[in-house]
Amino acid sequence: MTIAYAVETELAAEEFADVLVRSTLAERRPVDDLGRLDQMLRRADIVVTARHEGVLVGVSRALSDGAHVTYLADLAVDVAHQRVGIGRELIRRTRDAGGLGCTLVLLAAPAARGYYPKIGMQAHDSCWVIPRDR
Repeated sequence: MTIAYAVETELAAEEFADVLVRSTLAERRPVDDLGRLDQMLRRADIVVTARHEGVLVGVSRALSDGAHVTYLADLAVDVAHQRVGIGRELIRRTRDAGGLGCTLVLLAAPAARGYYPKIGMQAHDSCWVIPRDR
């Protein structure tokens, strides 16, 4: 299977929503609010996509200062295309785009917690959040 990877600055919210649904990440993302998804995409510093025959099958969305830290906000891979290295490659390309001098940080979806140690990421025990009001 050939996967085409790219940094996309104009990814459509509809396509983003679709892959979020096909990845199960939609359970924790506002997929019914395309305006909000569009804002998430436009304000991201890095959006890396994975396409199979032109169809979006994976995406990473990150915020980075390019010097110290890159926050990987979303990593979504279509369930039908998982376990072939797409997630690992999206992370690698996101890290490259953010800068290798940056620490890459992400909050794992509950179902994905076991994935990240398998690709060499280290767990960190001091994450703190203030939940959204809406």
